[in-house]
Amino acid sequence: MRAAVFTSLLLSLGTALTAPTARWSTDVPSGFVTTNGTSFQLDGQPFAFVGTNSFWLPLLSNDDDVHATFETIAAAGIKVVRTWGFNAINETELPYAESINLTYYQVWNSSGWTLNEGSQGLQRLDYVLYAAAIHDIRLIITFTNNWVGYGGADLYVNWLAGAGATHDVFYTDPTIIASYQQYVQTIVNRYKDSPTVFAWELMNEARCASDLLTASAACHPGSGTLGLWYQQQSDFVRSIDPYHMITTGGEGQFYWAQPDTYWYNNTLVTDFNFDGAAGEDFEWDLGLPNIDFGVYHMYVQTWYPELDYPGSNFSIEDWGLDWIEAHALTAQMVGKPIVIEEFGLTGLDNKTAIYPTWVQRTLDSNHAGVMFWQWGQLNLTEDGGNHPFKYTDAIVNGASPNDGNTVYTNQTTVMDIFTQAAAVQAQRSA
Repeated sequence: MRAAVFTSLLLSLGTALTAPTARWSTDVPSGFVTTNGTSFQLDGQPFAFVGTNSFWLPLLSNDDDVHATFETIAAAGIKVVRTWGFNAINETELPYAESINLTYYQVWNSSGWTLNEGSQGLQRLDYVLYAAAIHDIRLIITFTNNWVGYGGADLYVNWLAGAGATHDVFYTDPTIIASYQQYVQTIVNRYKDSPTVFAWELMNEARCASDLLTASAACHPGSGTLGLWYQQQSDFVRSIDPYHMITTGGEGQFYWAQPDTYWYNNTLVTDFNFDGAAGEDFEWDLGLPNIDFGVYHMYVQTWYPELDYPGSNFSIEDWGLDWIEAHALTAQMVGKPIVIEEFGLTGLDNKTAIYPTWVQRTLDSNHAGVMFWQWGQLNLTEDGGNHPFKYTDAIVNGASPNDGNTVYTNQTTVMDIFTQAAAVQAQRSA
C-alpha cells in the first residue's frame, strides 16, 4: 500500500484543494481552543495533546466516579476526552432504563422525540462538563451515532421515514434533518459558552449504511451524500455557535481516483477505505469551510479479518503506518490540523508491540492530537462496582466497559506509551 498512498493521494487532492479554505474567527473568547494552520491554539499558545475516548462517562450516576475518572485521566497528561452527546431510547424501553438508572436524553415515540433534562438526562452531561472543567480537561461532544449503540441515526429513520427506508435517508430527508438540527441546537445552546467544549462533532462514523439498515443506490461512491450533509450541518452549527470548532467524526475513508486493491478469494477487490464505498471523501470533506480539523479512525483487525489470519503476509502494523501517513499528508496539503481520534487493537501483546510505532508515527507527522479508544477506569464504585448500562456495556468489578480495545491504568506498559506521548505533546504546547 505504501507506494500507492502518495500517488493516489496527490491525484485526489487536485479536487480537494479546490474546496473552500477554512475560516476562523479572530475574536475567540478566552479559554476556547481554535486553529492556527495545521495546529491548535489556546489563548495564543500552541495546544497539542494526547486524548482518549470515554462514551460511558455520562452513563455514570455516581459523581465521585466521574471525578475519579477525570482525576486519573488528568494524571496521565491527557487533555481531551471524546464522549457522546446523545443517548436515546424508544418509549417502550423507558421502564427498563428507569429500573437500571440509565442515562437517556431523548425518548422516541410515534410523534418524534421528547427531551429528558432530568437527573438521569442532560443533567448527567452537565455534570460531566462541570467535572471536566475542574480537572482542566476539554471535551469533544458527538451529536449522534451511525450505529445502533445508544440510539443513533436509525432511530430518526425508523420513526420519521418508516419501515423500508434505507439508512442514507438520514442525510437527505428534510423532516429527519430538521429533527436532528432541533436536537443539535438544544445541545449547542446549552454549552456554547463553555470553554470546556473542545469541539462539536456531527456524527460518529457516518456511513451510507449502518449495522441495522442498508444503503440505497443513491449513496454511492462519488455521490457526495455524506459530504453535502457535513457541509449543511457544519454550516448550521456555525450559525448558532461562532466560536467552538466543528469536525465530522468520520472514520476518514478516502475516495481516490486509483484506490488500493488486494486479492481475496482469487479476486482483485478494491479497498472500501479508499474507493468511496463507505460514503466519505476525506479530502473533500476536510476542505469544507466550517470543518475546522480532520479526524479519522483506525481498526485494522476489524476492517480486514479476511487478510489478518495466521500465516498471512498482511501486516496490521504497516497498514496502520500508511493510514496515518495518508491522513497527515492530506491535512498538510489542505492546511488544517489532523487528529487520529480513535484507534484500537485487541490483545495486550498486540497493543504492546504495535502501539509504540503507530503513536511515534503520529508524533513524527505532527498530528495535533492523538486519541486512543478507549479509556479504562478501575475502582468504580457505582452499584458496588457492578452496574449494567446497555447492550454488553457494564461496570464489572469496578472496571469500566471493556470492548477488547480498552486500555486500563494497570496495563502500565501500554499506558506508558500514551503518558510519554502526552509529555511530548505538552512540550510542543509550551
